[in-house]
Amino acid sequence: MFNTRKAGLFAAVCGAGLLVAAGAAQAETLADAIALAYQTNPTLQEQRANQRALDETYVQARTGLRPTVGANLQVVDRETKLANPTSSFVDTNGDGLPDSLATTDTVRSNSSAGTLSVTQPLYTGGRVTSQMSASNADVMTGREQLRQVEASVLLGVIQAYVDVRRDQERLRISQENVTVLQRQLDESNARFKVGEITRTDVAQSEARLAAARAGLASAQASLAISRANYAAIVGQNPGELAPEPSLATLLPASVDDAFTRAEANNPQVLASGYAERAARARVAAARAQRRPTVSLRGDLGYNASDVAGNGNQFGDYDRAVTGSVVATVPIFTGGLTSSQVRQASARDDAARIAIEGSRRNVLQDVAQAWNQLLGARANLTANQEQVNAATIAFEGTRQEAQVGLRTTLDVLNAEQELRSAELALVTARHDEYVAGASVLAAMGDLEASKLVAGVQVYDPAKNFNRVSHSWGWVPWEYGVELLDRVGAPPIGPDPTDSPVKGK
Repeated sequence: MFNTRKAGLFAAVCGAGLLVAAGAAQAETLADAIALAYQTNPTLQEQRANQRALDETYVQARTGLRPTVGANLQVVDRETKLANPTSSFVDTNGDGLPDSLATTDTVRSNSSAGTLSVTQPLYTGGRVTSQMSASNADVMTGREQLRQVEASVLLGVIQAYVDVRRDQERLRISQENVTVLQRQLDESNARFKVGEITRTDVAQSEARLAAARAGLASAQASLAISRANYAAIVGQNPGELAPEPSLATLLPASVDDAFTRAEANNPQVLASGYAERAARARVAAARAQRRPTVSLRGDLGYNASDVAGNGNQFGDYDRAVTGSVVATVPIFTGGLTSSQVRQASARDDAARIAIEGSRRNVLQDVAQAWNQLLGARANLTANQEQVNAATIAFEGTRQEAQVGLRTTLDVLNAEQELRSAELALVTARHDEYVAGASVLAAMGDLEASKLVAGVQVYDPAKNFNRVSHSWGWVPWEYGVELLDRVGAPPIGPDPTDSPVKGK
């Protein structure tokens, strides 16, 4: 399968130079590329699988509220060799009278036993519920990290899409440049033959044509690389790509709006908040180790033995039923609990500080993306004006050259300026679109549901709800949970640090 995909990709790369002229029956849109990558991209699929694995940590923490059942079965057949054999009379006919005297040097005994045990935790001092709170916060952190990976993948799809479109336009312009310069060389040769221009003019045309052919080869190579990148992130080779849709309706009106939305919705900021909440819950779990634990235990045991060695160890069983309430109170742990509390508190401090670090990083990302967008928009406007002016200049210079008012070099320079302006305009359009997508990613708004209408959105909460009520769930665990929270160490409120000033 890998060789097939590799061969298909190689064929597509080799044929990239023909893509501009050939085209596809129906243009592929950016929404198509995003929808396909959203469903099949391996990076995104891997992160979703990691999130499903993270959901299980909450289930595992919740098992501390549920009963455990265990069974033990033992069968013993013992044979003992006596160092000093003993003699005894043997009754073979069962009349109660000894028939003969036998010497015994081996003693056998048999026994069997089985025990069924059920243990139900009643109170753990808040340890289990604190661990549940920490696991739940970990799950929420994972969901935000999944959103962050999704935004990174979608930004990569957009980047790859506009890269291919940019390089397709570059290739088209390069091909047109070669065609124009070839025609210019033909005209120069014709005019040279009739003595209108010199050999120098012809050499100048030949040099420009050679440079244009080198640029065409470079454009073909760049397009092949962009197509390979597109295939890697989207999952299929690009065909004829339709123009990308405008992002104007999704972009904020001002940078202040971008900052506000980023602080409220950026997955990096939200993930750091959930991570700090998990750290606070683990501080409470460490403190709960100082509190007593109470559990209810029941045992049902069966026991049978055959000391005479007659093989009746599975005969009559003695039955024992035991019920007990077990309370455990920690008194002295050698400083272990105190050390664990200090360790958890230090990690909570680090997580709290990380929130501020995440905010600053996000604000920096928004500021950079916004200024790149403003710069790209300015370049786009200026480059469009440059193309318009260069087009007029080239046409005028060529017409003036036909009547002897301009030299061949003037025409070549004007044509070169026009092609350079066209290439700059293509790059400016590309950069403006990528900058807009980067602003959306920095705000946390680059999501498939907002970019593609009708896409089937992956919901991580579905798996969480499914596994949290899967096999092992018991109806009374909610009552045990409420009881366990009584007297448990408080987790504490969320941090109330003010946002970064000076935006």
